[in-house]
Amino acid sequence: MAQSAVLRHLDRRAAGLYPGPAYEGWAQAMTQATIDHPFLAQRLREWSLFRAITLKLPWQPESLLASSNWLQLKTAAGTNAEAIEILAEVGRTKRIRNTARIGLNHRSES
Repeated sequence: MAQSAVLRHLDRRAAGLYPGPAYEGWAQAMTQATIDHPFLAQRLREWSLFRAITLKLPWQPESLLASSNWLQLKTAAGTNAEAIEILAEVGRTKRIRNTARIGLNHRSES
């Protein structure tokens, strides 16, 4: 139960901080705080990957494809066309692939 509360806090803070420069310092502090909690550490790494994808910073497609359904779905509904195209083709689940395809269709209609 405590891990769930920490995860909710981590998600809320990351969602608010990832677009700005304060994210990096916060993520470093959280890396130390989550070091003994593999699931929380993984979520923090995925927020950092989401940040890189969203802000068009360097990232590796292999990292996205190896990520959780949570991150793939969040990215499929996002704005990075390259990531969305990858997920439309080889996203882990049908839901992820469909979400990405819908996003691509909306982009082409705009």
